Amino acid sequence: MARATITAPTAQNQPAITPMSRSVTLLFAVACGLSVANAYYAQPLLDTMATQFAIDKAEIGLVITITQIGYGLGLLLLVPLGDMLNRRRLILGQSLLSVVALLGVAAAPNATALLIAMGLVGLLAVVAQIVVAYAASLARPEERGAVVGTVTSGIIIGILLARSVSGALADLWGWRAVYLASAAATLLVVAALARVLPSDEPRRCAISYRDLIASLFTLLREEPLLRRRAILALLIFTAMTLLWTPMVLPLSAPPFFLSHTQVGLFGLAGAMGAVGAASAGRLSDRGHARTVSGVALAVMLLSWPVVALLPVSLWGLILGVITMDFGLQAVHVANQSLIYRLRPEARSRLAAAYMIFYSIGSATGSLLSTMIYARLGWTGVCVAGAAISAVALAFSLLTRRGD
Repeated sequence: MARATITAPTAQNQPAITPMSRSVTLLFAVACGLSVANAYYAQPLLDTMATQFAIDKAEIGLVITITQIGYGLGLLLLVPLGDMLNRRRLILGQSLLSVVALLGVAAAPNATALLIAMGLVGLLAVVAQIVVAYAASLARPEERGAVVGTVTSGIIIGILLARSVSGALADLWGWRAVYLASAAATLLVVAALARVLPSDEPRRCAISYRDLIASLFTLLREEPLLRRRAILALLIFTAMTLLWTPMVLPLSAPPFFLSHTQVGLFGLAGAMGAVGAASAGRLSDRGHARTVSGVALAVMLLSWPVVALLPVSLWGLILGVITMDFGLQAVHVANQSLIYRLRPEARSRLAAAYMIFYSIGSATGSLLSTMIYARLGWTGVCVAGAAISAVALAFSLLTRRGD
């Protein structure tokens, strides 16, 4: 495969005028999905990890929280480098370091080593955001929303399928096999990316690394749309993580007694909502991002009463997972479609600033979810999730004129 599959940006940091090919767009989506999945394999394995490492089940959500804290640090410290360094080397190098971190998780001898390795996995998983920003730069303006939607759908599908894959592999060969398999898959993706990523010139900013990082906060201060959409990201990902993190606990307990494989299959149900990403991208290209956001947030809110049926019906949970993920993906893509229009020369930093709020939301949701479940059960989780979704919808409606 020739490396000229896509055209690199010019020296003036303008987007490529040649549209990205479908095959390269899909490869970007696969790469993003695999890298972000590394941060979510643990969710259906929390009960097993709690038992093996003697961690209290009310505190086992810390595994996900540490991973998300690492992800947040990566967004702050690594993703902005996409506006400064050669992105080919940055993407490939970071992916190879992810392999090392995954092997560290697989070999963890105790809880401390596990948490350290999971933090590193989260830190390096942010390579997906560098790839998304790169895809936005390579796409033509009229196709940017669709390209970002396709690549982002890879991220969301990767997050959801991570649960299915990890559950199945854990039942067959134990939870450590999950991370060994991911390390091998990451190496294969690195080889494929090495063949198609363009050898563009280094992305040089006329500022130091310290000023580069500080510019994230400058962007947040100067761009009201970025702030609004980042707050929405925080709220929707807090709500979504409240749903996913404790789900394994009631499903593996009476009266269901589901295996890790069966619990992981709920990720397949969520993946059906992936159409939300592509369709949201196309509608955003046509100027309907505000409408997409409002409808999708309403769908997320209305999903919670259905999800609350879990004690009496697995079908309610399945339907709720599908609609919840549909809404989440639609809002997320609409958000990115809007923010990537702001400053073409700073797309990696825009991605970092936006996704930091996503990471804060995910870390908060994972930490609160198992605590709420331990004290108030599944009903408490659903009430908390519905309340956060209602806040997100109200915030969107009150601030939509600014978009």
